[in-house]
Amino acid sequence: MKNLKDACIEWIRGWFAANGPTCNAVIGMSGGKDSTVTAALCAAALGPDRVIGIAMPAEGQSLNEADEICKFLGIRYLCFPIGSIEAECDALGSLLPGGFSLQTIQNIPPRIRMTMLYAAAQSLNGMVANTCNLSEDYIGYATLYGDAAGSFAPLGRLVVREVLQIGHELGVPARWVDKTPDDGLPGSSPDEEKFGFTYATLDRYIREGICEDDAIREKIDRMHRRNLFKTEILHIPTFLP
Repeated sequence: MKNLKDACIEWIRGWFAANGPTCNAVIGMSGGKDSTVTAALCAAALGPDRVIGIAMPAEGQSLNEADEICKFLGIRYLCFPIGSIEAECDALGSLLPGGFSLQTIQNIPPRIRMTMLYAAAQSLNGMVANTCNLSEDYIGYATLYGDAAGSFAPLGRLVVREVLQIGHELGVPARWVDKTPDDGLPGSSPDEEKFGFTYATLDRYIREGICEDDAIREKIDRMHRRNLFKTEILHIPTFLP
């Protein structure tokens, strides 16, 4: 894990050297493991002074310790409450027959947050971090143009168990690394309850191709097939030169 952690840090340094030698890393801080580990890796790679963590709570939503995490890592912390913006967007649903669907309403906050991250990054000489991990990307557990967006993705090839291990290797307190994963969307529940299987099962299937439960394996394969478009390059017709 130390070698993998060091490789992630060197990759971040190399990416910034090639794409923005003086830029800051801008990270949406949810208080969850992925944003926490991403911020810790960026701080180790670039120095805490070049990392900006931004919390964007919805109306009635807590910071989930995002401010404390940024303080522990020594990175700059900003808070952009998005409740009023979210309410304005939700109100526009009345213009559609039947209004917005529940899934639409759930996906509005992450897309607002990504808009705010890019706005902040453009004004603060920053590059936006994508904090998704391989386990979630594999089954499409991300909002397209929301948390699935970003300019660089340090965790993009790491399954959840590896993210947790790197977090511990970086010295991040276990109470932040080992939090029960939850997407924080309105009316949501812990990730594994929604999936119907554990991250441990998913990670093993991705890394080793092993899943003893046929129904779960078929479900994972189905989710993977249906959501591949989220991680592929934009589809463009190829019939013209």
